[in-house]
Amino acid sequence: MKVKNLNLLILLLLFITNTSSFSQVVTDTISRDTITKNSIVADSVATDSIPVKIILKPVLHDNFYRKPSPPKLKYSFARMVSLPEVIKIEPHYSHWKGKNILGFDISEIAFVNWSAGGTSSISGLLKGDFNRTYERKYTKWVNELSIRYGMNKQDGIEVRKTDDAFRFNSTFGYRKNPESNWFHSGKLNFNTQLTNGYKYPNKDNPISRLFAPAYMFLGTGAEYSKKNKDFVFYASPFTYKATLVWDQELADKGSFGVEKAIYDEEGNIVRRGRRAKNEVGVLITNHYKSEISKNVIFVSNVSLYSDYINKFGNVDIDCDLALNLVVNQYVKANIGTRILYDDDIKNKTEIDGVEVNEGPKTQLKQVLGVGITYAF
Repeated sequence: MKVKNLNLLILLLLFITNTSSFSQVVTDTISRDTITKNSIVADSVATDSIPVKIILKPVLHDNFYRKPSPPKLKYSFARMVSLPEVIKIEPHYSHWKGKNILGFDISEIAFVNWSAGGTSSISGLLKGDFNRTYERKYTKWVNELSIRYGMNKQDGIEVRKTDDAFRFNSTFGYRKNPESNWFHSGKLNFNTQLTNGYKYPNKDNPISRLFAPAYMFLGTGAEYSKKNKDFVFYASPFTYKATLVWDQELADKGSFGVEKAIYDEEGNIVRRGRRAKNEVGVLITNHYKSEISKNVIFVSNVSLYSDYINKFGNVDIDCDLALNLVVNQYVKANIGTRILYDDDIKNKTEIDGVEVNEGPKTQLKQVLGVGITYAF
């Protein structure tokens, strides 16, 4: 009885703890073929081990419903390799925008045994337009550089220059309302040429040189600019204009409106010519661009200036008109006309071998060309 009571006490303790290890021990010791629900009940009544029915039933019940623990992985890629931390990088946005356009126009005419006569010639024009614009909520800064250089060659005649221009424009604007198209602006314009200019066929005496002339406009005013930049209007009631003639020989002649040299009775120079002329006046400029038809674009740039001190009301005009015909992305044709009038520039001509000033006249230049352009 002591042994039976001891076994009963052990089974009772294991039942109270209700551990899975006990269930495993019981199932290992009792064969499935000999122990079933009915046999367990019958044997428990017939034998002295009466508590077996009370103990084994919850043990088997617990072992049946308990979910097995998931198997542990022997190898885990996640444990072996630690993935780097993902850092979100914000996209970089620059307030600067740039555009570059390079072009080359060519025109050619050739005659071979042409009974009606004619002179073969070929002309080329190299041009470049560069733009850098800084634009934020309240400010805008536009910088434009334009370069033109053209040459012409005819049979029996040396190479001659047909176009030569260097232009730089810079406009800085500020507005109080980010939705407004009006800006308080300051503008700087600088125009000159790159090489000597001649009145052909005379190539001994240049009539223009680098920085002779050069024109600079610096002023402040108001600007109206559309967001697509197809229409820009600028008006400045206070603009400083400088006419530069850095070649002393041309300055002594009083070219381009500067004060010429003073000579004595014997022809000796008493005072050299001024190499600069300063003016203050009002400036109005306008840029307009419109596609008047499919692949036909009209562009106009007009500048009007009048000096307050020297003959106020005489207006200097610089009008540039162009018609661009787009063939495809790279091939374009253009027809251009530039009209200039400056009261300070006197036209010169020769009469019986003597150079005579005729006074200011309207200057006109017309260009027609077909060429290749590349934008980047």
